[in-house]
Amino acid sequence: MTQYKHTQIGYLMIFVTLVVLVLFVWAQITARAEPPSVDSGTNFAVSAIMLLILSILASFTTLKVSVDENYVRIKFGYGIFRKHFAVSEIASVERVKNHWYQGWGIRLWLWPKMWIYNVSGFDAVELVMKSGKIYRIGTDNPEELRMAIKSVLQL
Repeated sequence: MTQYKHTQIGYLMIFVTLVVLVLFVWAQITARAEPPSVDSGTNFAVSAIMLLILSILASFTTLKVSVDENYVRIKFGYGIFRKHFAVSEIASVERVKNHWYQGWGIRLWLWPKMWIYNVSGFDAVELVMKSGKIYRIGTDNPEELRMAIKSVLQL
């Protein structure tokens, strides 16, 4: 049974995705107005790359976090990027603030060495695993997430 479930929306990432979409559409319209200077295979490749970029951007517009008796699960957007953490492997959980320069998305930070998963804002919950690995999960309600994880750690 799920103890906690929350989806955080990254409004800035939605805006960036829409801006990039508009730029790509504008580029396609203006490119089609010009006389063809490259073969259609190149046009297809450019369109495919544009779609790939848009799908990656769109996948980072939301972050869903759920906690149950066995796992803390995170899923970006429509689920291409996901991860789960076994509750039995979590040594501690704390509420933290990320710095602005640590960015959004999936980040490997080298000092201190940790993984950051975030779509918006600077609030996060830090999981320190028994192996010593550190993970930060961004959230817009860190205290609720921290309490949900702590409650399943005591089971």
